[in-house]
Parts: sequence; structure tokens; C-alpha cells
Amino acid sequence: MSLAPGWHPVALSGSIDPGTSAGTHLDGREYVVWRDNSGAAHVWEDRCPHRGMKLSFGFVRGDHIACLYHGWQYDTAGRCRYIPAHPDLEVPATITVPVFATAEACGMIWTTKDAEADRAAPPSGSGDTVPVASLQAACRTETLIDAVRAAPAQPFVADAAGFDLAPVAETLWRLTVGGDTLLLGVQRLGEARSALHVAIEGSEAVYAGAGQAHWFAWFRALRHRLGAVTDAGARSAAAMAEAV
Repeated sequence: MSLAPGWHPVALSGSIDPGTSAGTHLDGREYVVWRDNSGAAHVWEDRCPHRGMKLSFGFVRGDHIACLYHGWQYDTAGRCRYIPAHPDLEVPATITVPVFATAEACGMIWTTKDAEADRAAPPSGSGDTVPVASLQAACRTETLIDAVRAAPAQPFVADAAGFDLAPVAETLWRLTVGGDTLLLGVQRLGEARSALHVAIEGSEAVYAGAGQAHWFAWFRALRHRLGAVTDAGARSAAAMAEAV
């Protein structure tokens, strides 16, 4: 399965602290999302070239990420710079990890495999963002959006009426409820697994604390709804298999 063109969200910016890493999937392939100690985000193939260990199991040291298995260290360009078993070795330049273009926008970390010459700008919002949460569900991305569309929502800032859900890009949606706006990053994990990353489009002065709690309550209800949807889908698939 190859990564579709365009930019894909892989995490909320606030969920990856400097000096940490996390594993994820895009279209069935494994990726590591990590920040060096200066705060720069990176998205790579989640595999050490030495023995195939996931780099997301490893650790960050300054601007290097190290494999847990034998400690091989890679710089921010993906090139191996240090092998503990051979500390004086000048590591061959051919030992590298595939790295992917990375950007931060809309309160999320994004990646793409598009060549630089063909690369469009990542999706953009109108200003500051405040994180809510991320979830994974055993369903397609279309089911995620349908669940959002059907989820009752009350605004935190009630200076207007209405409910509107509209695409900004193929992998980013904007949900407007009253005076609030949520940015929804949609990540295709695999054939029938998806992730949703939710951030409030607004300032911390307005939303930090009580505003986050308000929208996290909505998020919990959405997660419950998605669980019911995917459970029903699994039961339906099982019933069809029995009928055959």
C-alpha cells in the first residue's frame, strides 16, 4: 500500500514533546514521529536499517534518534552517525533511514512523500490552536467524518448559532459550532483503520482549561459513537460471513 499524494496529519503537535517519539501508520506502513531536543519535528520510516527494530522504541539524544536494539544513532537527515560497538568507525554514508517532508500547521504534525518540485503547501488555519485529543477507530475515514456530522455539539463560545462541517483539504476538515471552530485532521492508518486529530482554532486565552474540557467531553461522546459504529460494522461483517 503506497502513501497517497498530499499532506497527511500524523499527530497533534502537543502530543510529541521535545526529546520524545511515537509510532504511527499511514496506509498500512509504519512511521516514527519524533522531536529533537530543539523542538523540530521529524517523520521517518519506523525501521532501523541494521536489524529492522522500530526506531519509535528507541530514544532521542539531542538531534539524534537512537535504536533501542544496538544503539545506532541517526542525525536529523536520517544518516547513521554513531555505532556504539564501533565508536571510532567513520560510518558509511549509505546507512540511512528514509525520511519524509515534515511540517506543522493547524496544531498538527504533517508529512508527505510528494517530491519537492510537486509539493503543495500544507493545510493552514487562521491562527492559534489549542489541542483537544486524538483517537483511532476501526473504520474508514469517511465513517469518521459521518460520525462527526451526526454528533450533537454545543458551543463553548455561544455568540452565534449553527453547525457546519466542511473540508479544507482532503485530510483536513473544519467544524464550526456557534462561535467555536474545530480543526479535524483525518489520518488513514490502513485499509479499515483511521485516526482523527482534533484541535480548537482559537487562542489559549479563550480555550485553555475550560474550553478544552468542554470540547473533550464532546470528543469522548464522539469516541463512544465511533465505538458503537465500528462494533456494529464488525457484527454485520460476522453475520455476513456466517450466512455465506
